[in-house]
Amino acid sequence: MSDVDDSAKVFPAPNTQVVSLLKTTKKGTTFWCIFLSICVALFLSALELTAVSTALPTIAYDLHATDFVWVGSAYALSSTAFLPMSGGLAQLFGRRPALLACLALFALGSGICGGAKSMAMLIAGRTVQGLGGGGIQSLSAIILADLVTLHERGLYAGLFGLTWSIACIIGPVVGGSLADRGQWRWLFYLNLPICGLAAIFVFMFLNLPAPPGTLREKLMRLDWIGNFLVIGTRVLVPLILGLVGLGVFILYEAKWGLNLCLSGYLQTFFVAVIALAVVYFMPVYFQGCKDASPITSGVRNLGLSALAPAAIIAGVVVNRTRRYRPQMWTGWCLIMVGLGLYSTLKAGDPDGRAVGYGVLLGVGIGFEYSTTMFPIQAPLPVSENAHALAFMMFVRSFAGVWGVTIGSTVLQNELKRRVPASFLQKFPGGAAIAYALIPQVPSLPQPLKESVQVAFAGSLDVLWQVLIGIAGMGLLSSLFMKGLPLHTSLDEEWAMDERKVEVHEV
Repeated sequence: MSDVDDSAKVFPAPNTQVVSLLKTTKKGTTFWCIFLSICVALFLSALELTAVSTALPTIAYDLHATDFVWVGSAYALSSTAFLPMSGGLAQLFGRRPALLACLALFALGSGICGGAKSMAMLIAGRTVQGLGGGGIQSLSAIILADLVTLHERGLYAGLFGLTWSIACIIGPVVGGSLADRGQWRWLFYLNLPICGLAAIFVFMFLNLPAPPGTLREKLMRLDWIGNFLVIGTRVLVPLILGLVGLGVFILYEAKWGLNLCLSGYLQTFFVAVIALAVVYFMPVYFQGCKDASPITSGVRNLGLSALAPAAIIAGVVVNRTRRYRPQMWTGWCLIMVGLGLYSTLKAGDPDGRAVGYGVLLGVGIGFEYSTTMFPIQAPLPVSENAHALAFMMFVRSFAGVWGVTIGSTVLQNELKRRVPASFLQKFPGGAAIAYALIPQVPSLPQPLKESVQVAFAGSLDVLWQVLIGIAGMGLLSSLFMKGLPLHTSLDEEWAMDERKVEVHEV
């Protein structure tokens, strides 16, 4: 936990030549066009992860289907599985072709979803969408690493965090609004022109070098073993076996981290579990305990949007101080306090209390989201940026699946225990009780309605307590990260054409 510079133990002997920035220069128009285009792409990917949740009941009703859980799961699973491979593809074929391909996949999946005539077609579209969305997440982080040095990256990581957090916060509001108007298909159709605009900007301005070699040579260099371990265990077998595959994958790729990146990856996992669980299940509190509509519940959950400015502030502080550990420790403490306050909420508490607690929790999550890349990348040479960031985004996406799964399991089991048994008999054994109950709560007779609302509040209290334990593990894992210096050089292989660099002796 000391601040001693351990970089000599981490990095191999330097090459005779490096590419470094003379100073932190003002970014040109090309840089900002690239940055804007990847922010738009990242926004679309994050929005799709959460916006569909509030529209699912309407979608399932229109398509006369009950297996709507797979609408969210298909996107998350395919996105997570493709993340590690996207880093290898970007390294072999170049950033621009890889990002354009992911945008095309995302647009194709959106078109399939918008025109879906059955639940099977919708799930297929979401799977294709997830492939593109996963690649967009990974490549956004990789391209940022190509454009700015690690010591400059705090501000831009904060802007990425702002983009991601805004999408996650307004997603349920947008989904609920379109669903209430019977226009849920536009949730997917609106992606098409935005994807096209982002693709035009990427094609025009993303002038990063393309690696040499034939197609066969590039395919031979792809990390097939590592990707098989991840994709096979994440998609082709039950989710629990994915943990085994993840463990084997970490061992196989241990060469990246030299055992010093583990703390950063663990923190990435734990904060993503918490963030997705809160985004998905805090609206359940407002709908199940307060009779709020999907749109209203999304609006009342906007207290969490405090994570957006918090992410920027944390990034700017890292940029100025070159220190990242204090912000991360502060973030974990705020998360634990915020979740602890959430666990005290009762069905009859005023809405302002939940909103205020959400602000505190949002600040903690924002601090973590914009800083977890630093303990991952600081121990590594800049040439490993693509692989390390692709795996970081994989861990974040994989954790999001577990956040929703853990939340659903806890809520389902607790509601079964707390809701009156005579009322539960109306629902099939395999039904998702929370989402089946919520539409009926406003019309229930008063004694039963109050009992159900209390059951929702008590069930969510248990969920917040589980998340407090996960936050504690995140704080514990943060104690093992080292305060390493941040890179002031870029990977020469991926230098942007307009950037002015100097080659000098070390």
